[in-house]
Amino acid sequence: MKTVNLTCIGCPLGCAITLEMNGDEIVSITGNTCKIGENHARKEMTNPTRIVTSTVKVIGGRLPVVSVKTAADIPKDKIFDCVRILQSVEVAAPVCIGQAIVSDILGTGVDIVATRNVVCQ
Repeated sequence: MKTVNLTCIGCPLGCAITLEMNGDEIVSITGNTCKIGENHARKEMTNPTRIVTSTVKVIGGRLPVVSVKTAADIPKDKIFDCVRILQSVEVAAPVCIGQAIVSDILGTGVDIVATRNVVCQ
């Protein structure tokens, strides 16, 4: 039997959750104060995912970069590859909030979208 401790990021409470594991099987989850905590713990142990935020270079814009994020969460093990790809991406101004900057990043089915507007110089 293995004990795993984690902090829930599902809501602002940040509950200290303890999972008892028997191999890959979750035996018990304790410490959560809501159902979000239980769901977060299960997902974290079976398929951890994250939203990725970064910036992308803008050509011809009033700002040199635009903030971007994944439109949905992606597998945690793809975060560094995602960021590496974004380091080489350039987009021409104007850029609009919600605009897809990279489609289907790393074959995840998730787009990278702009999170602010950037107008032309």
